[in-house]
Order: sequence, then C-alpha cells, then structure tokens
Amino acid sequence: MSHAKLGIFLALGVVVVVFVTQWAASVGRMRRAGRVVRLAPSPLEILVGFVTNFFDTLGIGSFATTASVFKLWGMAPDERIPGTLNVGHGLPTAVQAFIFIAVVAAEPKTLILMIGSSVVGAWLGAGVVSGWSRPKVQVGMGVALLAAAALFTLRNLDLMPGGGEALGLEGWRLWAGIAANFVLGALMTLGIGLYAPCMIVVSLLSMNPKVAFPIMMGSCAFLMPAASTRFIREGTYALRPAIGLALGGIPGVLIAAYAVGEMNVVTVRWLVAIVVVYTAVSMLRSAARERGAAAPSVPAIEGV
Repeated sequence: MSHAKLGIFLALGVVVVVFVTQWAASVGRMRRAGRVVRLAPSPLEILVGFVTNFFDTLGIGSFATTASVFKLWGMAPDERIPGTLNVGHGLPTAVQAFIFIAVVAAEPKTLILMIGSSVVGAWLGAGVVSGWSRPKVQVGMGVALLAAAALFTLRNLDLMPGGGEALGLEGWRLWAGIAANFVLGALMTLGIGLYAPCMIVVSLLSMNPKVAFPIMMGSCAFLMPAASTRFIREGTYALRPAIGLALGGIPGVLIAAYAVGEMNVVTVRWLVAIVVVYTAVSMLRSAARERGAAAPSVPAIEGV
C-alpha cells in the first residue's frame, strides 16, 4: 500500500472516530433532556439502510432512493431528509471508501485534492441548508431529485461521456475537477447525490471511469461527517431513521462489495428514475401547498 493511501486511511479513521463521538455525545444530551424516548430503529428503517447502501456500492447512489422512500412512506419530515441522509449514510459510505480506495488505482494528488474540495463545499453548504424552512427544503429536494432522475436516464441511454484511460489530472483539468467537486460537495447537503455527477466529471476530464469510485466514495466519506456536524448541532435530522440507515447500510455495503461483484443494474436504475420523478413532483406539490396556505389573504374592501 502506498504512503498516500495509508495517509488517507488514517485521516478517514480519525474523521470516523470524531463523527461517531460527536453523534453519540449529541444523542446523550438529547436523552438527558428527555427529547429521545427510544433509540432503536424499526426493522423497516434498517432494511431501507441495507437496500439503499447495497445499490449505492454498485454506483447507483443512495440519496435519491432513500429520499424517495422517506417521502413516499412518511418516514421522516421533509425538512429533515437532507440532514438524515448525510448523518445516516455517513458510516456505510466510509466503509465503501476504505474498500474502493484500497482496490482501485488512482493518482494520489488528484484523489486527495478532489476529496478535499468536496469537504469544503459540504461544510459551507450544510451551514446554509440546515437553516432552511420546510418549503424551501421541499423545493430544493424536488429539483435535486429531478436532476438525479435525469442522470439515471442519461446513463441508461448511454448518453454520458465514455471517459479515457488517465488515472489522474494535471493543469487546467485538475483545477476543473477540484472546482466541480467543490460544487458537488455543497449540493450533497441538499440531498443531491455526488456519485452520478462525479462520474460525469471524471469522464469529461478524460479519466478512467473506474477512478470515479475511489474519488466519489472518498469524497462522500469525508464530506458527509463534516456536513453532518452542522445537522447534528442544529438538530435538523431524524434520529431513528438515521441510525437505521447506519445499522443496515454497513452490511449492505460489505455484501455488495464482496459477495455480488458486478451486476447489471440498468433495470434498477430505470425503476429508481421513475420513483424519483414521482417523489420530486410530490415534494414540489407539497411546497406549493404549504406556501399557498401560508400566503396572507387579501382583506375584502367594505362597500365594494
């Protein structure tokens, strides 16, 4: 193992320990304040974590699918879905990062700089999204899900760029990759998954598409804990569903990575795209209804 990869693993280990410690301390404070009655997630919440992270490991992504399930089944309030996604999927994504950084070759400088830029973007983005109102989150999530559905469709129709053979970037391409991952990191806090957009960026910059896996999984593994500290501090996430995602997600990652290998996921992506579009429309309709209900009525003028 190279010194660069060893350094990334050590840094990721520290991030995971800090994240778990902060999350546990926050839950402890909530319990002492009487804000938590039961910590154990339901079997359904754990199952959602398992299934979404299983397909996440295969490159489909987990944010759009999880957001759709949460919305359709009412498992978390709309305004808390972005925080729940970032907090709950953090640990399973860290497991993915350890696996794919170890087994997929990538040029260390490119890997480290693109991961770092996504973390900065996520940290800044979380500070904004954690203070958003419910209708604003609903609109943001609706637009994000429509974008995700479009990406699923492009991938299934083979309309995404094919990429090249490079394992790293230099010059203006490196700066373009850094800038793109900064934006994708910020959008992650809104619930826009990084995987599909990152694959497009990597391919457009003439890199080997396989290099996208350690970049996107490493980026998410570092940025999600960074963004989650904001959501945890503000309390803008759903605790039990987040725990369910973490508990179910880790075994889902391990099984997908080691037991299944590569599989044809085109049909799954088509199904996900359909569900995601439906969920996006539901989010936007909910936002429109809430804004309509909150709009002040115009008083009638007497004598007219």
